[in-house]
Amino acid sequence: MSDEFVDPYIDPATGVLKNLVGAESYDDLARAEGELASMRMGELFEQGSFHPTGTLEDFQHIHRWLFQDIYAWAGCIRTIEIRKNTEDAEFFLPSVNIEMGMEWSRSKLEHDGMLKGLSQDRFVERLAYHYDNYNFVHPFREGNGRTQRVFWTLLCHDAGYDLDWRLVSGVENDEASRLAAEDRDYSALIAMFTRIAKPCDPAVPINKELAPGRHLKD
Repeated sequence: MSDEFVDPYIDPATGVLKNLVGAESYDDLARAEGELASMRMGELFEQGSFHPTGTLEDFQHIHRWLFQDIYAWAGCIRTIEIRKNTEDAEFFLPSVNIEMGMEWSRSKLEHDGMLKGLSQDRFVERLAYHYDNYNFVHPFREGNGRTQRVFWTLLCHDAGYDLDWRLVSGVENDEASRLAAEDRDYSALIAMFTRIAKPCDPAVPINKELAPGRHLKD
C-alpha cells in the first residue's frame, strides 16, 4: 500500500479541486470562481445586513455565501494541511488548531474595539496586525484570501473606513502577507492599507464597487 498523501479535495480524474460547475482544468475553475464568487459578493454587500465580529462562524458564513455555487464543501473547515504553492512556503496553522486560532484572533480584535474610534494611522497599523493573525489560520481549503478581504471590507466599513481593493495587486498582497507571516514585518501591509483605507460614514451603505476584484485570487 502506498503511503503517498492523497488530497481528498482533488478530483483524481482531472487533478483539479472537486467542484459543482464541471470544471476540468484550473483555468476553467478560476473563471467560474471569478464570475460566480463576484456575483455572490455583490449580493452580500447589497443586502447590508451582515456585520461580522471576527468569529469562525462569520468566516464560514462568508465562505459559504461566496462559493456555494462552486464547492460542495463551501463554508466547511479544511481537514488537511496547506501552504502557498511557492518554494519554501511555510504551512498555515494546523487544521486541528483552527477553532482555537480563530478564537484567539477574535479576542485580539475585540481587545482593539473592532478597530472603531481609531485615528487613520493607528487604524492601518492595527488592521495589518489583525489581518496577519487571521491570514495565518487559513481555515479553508481554497478561497481564504477572498473570504478574508470580504470580512475586512465589511468590518472596516462598520469601523468608519472603506478599503478600495482595486488599488491592490495580487503580487503586492501576497508579498506583504508573506513578510508579515515569516518576518513579522508589517510595514508592507501597513503601506498597502494606508493607500487603500479612506474614512467613511458607516451609516451609508457600502459601495460594492470597492469589493475585492477578480485580480486578487485565493
